[in-house]
Amino acid sequence: MQTEVLLDRFLTELAPLEPVAVWAHGSLAGGDYQEGRSDLDLIAVLDRLGPRTVWRLAKLHARLRAEPLSGQLHCTYLTPLADPGRRHLTWAYEELFKRPVTAVTQRELHSFGRVLLGKPPAELLPPVSDRELADFVVRDQRDFWRPALDNAPLWTRDVWIDGGLLTFARASVTLREGRLMSKREALELLPGLGAPVELVEDIRRRRYGEPGPAVENRAALTRGYLGPAIDELVAAYD
Repeated sequence: MQTEVLLDRFLTELAPLEPVAVWAHGSLAGGDYQEGRSDLDLIAVLDRLGPRTVWRLAKLHARLRAEPLSGQLHCTYLTPLADPGRRHLTWAYEELFKRPVTAVTQRELHSFGRVLLGKPPAELLPPVSDRELADFVVRDQRDFWRPALDNAPLWTRDVWIDGGLLTFARASVTLREGRLMSKREALELLPGLGAPVELVEDIRRRRYGEPGPAVENRAALTRGYLGPAIDELVAAYD
């Protein structure tokens, strides 16, 4: 698969920096990966991340641009025993910036992370308690997704519709059952949570089948459903 070719090339390019570990999480590790549609979510642990290393990483990702699927390769760079909640150097969406390693990502790594190289997550990342995971999920729904609904232009894009609906379904299960679930499972759950069936089928076609015509008024449908649903979820947790 093109995915494995890209991962091999990435590991080869990264080797001169002597990584302590490289892990996959998300769909790539959890068994729901769809080549060409899913992101390749990675974490790399390096002994140091000074200015020269950052420059070398930027050059590395620039060299990978011509590879198939390279635009979907996302990698966050940590140092050993770093606080994951801090903002860390990340390559995603074809640029370098900083973001934290979320509690969900940490739990994924501990539960089913795929070790591509080096030490396992348990040796370098602190565990995430059920309470810490639940607190993060609520904050994410309340402080990120709920305010984003006020920005109507965002919700004309597939990535926001898919992300908003699937993340909400996954958050509901995490808060109710204390577990993580795949995007495929979340998709199956959404109709039972009251999500418009036409939106669910729209996501299903794009992720697992052949995309069809966009659902009419799908931005309004998504925002109209998610606003009250998130409010109810957050209120129930509080």
